[in-house]
Amino acid sequence: MKRLIAIGFIWSMCAVAWVILGGTIEVRTGESSGGLRSEVHRLWGPPLALAPPLGTSTRPVEYEDKETTYLKNGTPVVSLVKRIREEPIPVPLVGTDATVALSLEQRKKGLLWFPTYAVAFQARYAFQHTGAHAREARLEFPIPSDNVGLEGFELLDGAGQPVPYEISQDAARWTAHFQPGQTQSFQVAFRSRGTSTWHYALTQTGQVKDFKLKLTTDFQEVDFPAGSISPTRHARVGSGWSGEWDFKSLISSATIGLDLPQRLNPGEVASRITFFAPVGLLFFFFVVSILALAQGKNLHPLNYFFLSCAFFAFHLLFAYLVDHLSLAPSFALASVVSIALVVTYARWFVGWKFSLREMGAAQALYLVLFSFTFFWDGFTGLAITVGAILTLFAMMQVTGRLDWNKLAQPQSPPPAAPSSPIGHGTPISRELSGVVEAFAMPPGAPPEARG
Repeated sequence: MKRLIAIGFIWSMCAVAWVILGGTIEVRTGESSGGLRSEVHRLWGPPLALAPPLGTSTRPVEYEDKETTYLKNGTPVVSLVKRIREEPIPVPLVGTDATVALSLEQRKKGLLWFPTYAVAFQARYAFQHTGAHAREARLEFPIPSDNVGLEGFELLDGAGQPVPYEISQDAARWTAHFQPGQTQSFQVAFRSRGTSTWHYALTQTGQVKDFKLKLTTDFQEVDFPAGSISPTRHARVGSGWSGEWDFKSLISSATIGLDLPQRLNPGEVASRITFFAPVGLLFFFFVVSILALAQGKNLHPLNYFFLSCAFFAFHLLFAYLVDHLSLAPSFALASVVSIALVVTYARWFVGWKFSLREMGAAQALYLVLFSFTFFWDGFTGLAITVGAILTLFAMMQVTGRLDWNKLAQPQSPPPAAPSSPIGHGTPISRELSGVVEAFAMPPGAPPEARG
């Protein structure tokens, strides 16, 4: 029981050390991530969020206003005067037909990877004037702020002719003359760039009519952010993906969104592996102690302490190697160093055979392989569960025939050989007496006297 308590204390202290190391890695990653992300946004563009154009017109509204005049004697006279003011009215967007193409390019900045993309956008918008009189309408297409550039911006009318526009207050604005009940369409096209996510707002007024948007990508790992609208249809096309959003009428404030696939960043992987380390060490202690007991190997708590230090060496070395090497060589080098520490140390008290076969294999499984599961996004929990079940099965088979009651009994020391005093005439005693006498003679004695 004292030995188990000592081993549990060693495991607990190692768990605390791993928590501290994992927190340190997260802080280092967060500090570098914030600065590098802003640099990438300035170079390549922030997450791009687009919105549809908005149309407004005006109509004359007659209203009564109080007007005060003064007589010659200074007496005020209040009268009602009819005036006319221009009241803004919306020009509804009644149709949208857009196509969007996203091209992914993973870019490395410092020690982190960022999913950047190029986007080609083209859409045809239809506006309808519902008033009873001809009106001038003011239309505007919002341009995202925060270092977003629209390359090759093009605005065409329904006949495919360029429409003059002006850029002011983060929008491209133009005017169009509408007859009563008339519908006009305009085409907007441009190319841009962004990072991490892409969004498109279906409407700025809350109601969508005759909406169609087709989105194609050159990657298949597609994910939709929370709160966005899933596509009506989608499918994998070659090495890419295609999705369509098709709505005849919809009232919603949600957006269409896409999260681009993120490559594993060294700091995030290292912190997750480090926080998981106590579980791997617990499995290792369990397996090694059972196998050692089954084969009559006696491990001292200090042996477990140095074995846990070798485990910790893997995570410490891996956490700082990724600052200078890529993930794969950092992981491989840290694994080799940690296993070498365990095997070369354990050979002194359990022998090469047990050290290589049982302890080396257990460390390769519960340190290296379990840590490697964090490279399989979404399968880590399943892999650990399967490993735990297989470990339980193996230990049950190994220990099934052991007599635990016999192993638990204290081992009595072997009986001592009967001692006989020197000089009783036995051959052994005579030889021992001669050896003692020879070494007791002075250094100058002749060789014959030494026998």
